[in-house]
Amino acid sequence: MKRKCFVAIIVVCLLILGVSPGASWAEKKPYVIGAVLSVTGAASFLGEPERNTVKMIEDWVNAAGGINGHPLKIVVEDSKSEESQAVLSVQRLLEKDKVLAIVGPSTTGESMAVVPIMEKAKTPLISCAAALSIVTPKEELDRILAAKTFEMPKKQNHWIFKTPQTDTAAVETIYDHMKKKGISRVAIITVTTGFGDFGRQELKRVAPSYGISIVADERYGPRDSDMTAQLTKIKGMDAQAIVNWSVGPPQVIVTKNWKQLSMNIPLYQSHGFGSKRNIELAGGAAEGVLCPLGRLVVAEKIKADHPQKPVIMKYKTEYEKLFKAEVSTFGGHAYDAAMMLVEALKAVGPNKAKIRDYLETKIKNWPGTGGVFNMSAEDHTGLKKDAFEMIAVKDGDWAFAD
Repeated sequence: MKRKCFVAIIVVCLLILGVSPGASWAEKKPYVIGAVLSVTGAASFLGEPERNTVKMIEDWVNAAGGINGHPLKIVVEDSKSEESQAVLSVQRLLEKDKVLAIVGPSTTGESMAVVPIMEKAKTPLISCAAALSIVTPKEELDRILAAKTFEMPKKQNHWIFKTPQTDTAAVETIYDHMKKKGISRVAIITVTTGFGDFGRQELKRVAPSYGISIVADERYGPRDSDMTAQLTKIKGMDAQAIVNWSVGPPQVIVTKNWKQLSMNIPLYQSHGFGSKRNIELAGGAAEGVLCPLGRLVVAEKIKADHPQKPVIMKYKTEYEKLFKAEVSTFGGHAYDAAMMLVEALKAVGPNKAKIRDYLETKIKNWPGTGGVFNMSAEDHTGLKKDAFEMIAVKDGDWAFAD
């Protein structure tokens, strides 16, 4: 009884002084999530817009009062585009910052390197990289690769999710377009990185189910400065189209070489081509290039009643106003990942297992920048090939392909 009277007296005194007891006694701890992104290094064209995006979201959330009154804190670690640094960054976020979840890494190789750590730590990871292998256990990947028919995984890594559309869906979208155009003989040229390796794997695996024959299979290193030799070999074949699978500078080099050689067959790029910067760097050489991309790059051209329209227009408008730079699909991947975690935290609070379960079971018909997501126990990406539009470069800009 005496304690209750004492507390009441303290409360009255604080109110007389104009001090809110809630503010001073029960200040809510921030919800901390991490982000491991290639802010510098070879993949900075991915990591920089991703970093910008997550910090913008942090500001949005906190300006609106936080998450159930808790401030949101996003700790960004620069992986420097290196797998070893990504591992160190993840370990630091887990051990020092005690994060509830992590957004990123930016690339397939970095993501694959940190998957075992996140699984062991029982902490949700939402990767910003594309390969199907990031979310798929090795034994399940081996099973579908050995299958005589084209199959998709039925099992997923328990704690791992990702927001970019899969390389498999990108391949399907490309092959759908080729089939419509009567193309059946295809040359592929791919970079020797994790992204290139898995893209090459899917290009070859999916081809038979679309009646596609791979008539040339060329490779190049991520630091190569000229792919004329590989493309000249392809020119001597009877290929009806070329598919290049890489991200960043190699895409631009292949595009320029394709133009210089006057190859006169279509050039398809992977979904890693989704930055306007690639068009600018390639100059006029990019005219006519085809690629499967999310709707963010053609936001204004999407129908008003499309469920993604409000999301992509808000993100594009706010990002470009704040950073004075054109939005890219890569920043969009970080947007989707961070916003999923914000929604999960609002619903279940700072519980890692409940956040994981929310991502898997509650992200349904969820419009993001990359598509309308439907996560499940069998699919930790939640997007199919209908998340893509086939895009062509026309007059130095993105347009719907014919």
